[in-house]
Amino acid sequence: MSNHAEEMDRHIRTYLLVFGSLIVLTLITVASSQFLHLPIGPHIAVALIIATIKATLVACFFMHLISERKLIMAVLGLTVFFFFVLLLVPAMTALSHETGH
Repeated sequence: MSNHAEEMDRHIRTYLLVFGSLIVLTLITVASSQFLHLPIGPHIAVALIIATIKATLVACFFMHLISERKLIMAVLGLTVFFFFVLLLVPAMTALSHETGH
């Protein structure tokens, strides 16, 4: 029974740490928009980088995807494959129209 309680305490600590990180990242996002006087392009880049980090934390810990590495890698590989297919098919179609085939 003691082992189960220790395991729960470890999970709760992890969730609280992730929650605290999300709060800090949100504060950084707000502070960067208020105090960093960047051009719009870099400002959007900073906000997107912070948002990506936050989304990764949520997906990995709150959605428990951190323990699904093989499945995530397989889905990522399929996504990359179809991305390139979607890029190549129009390019090959345009090329075949230019050559007259």
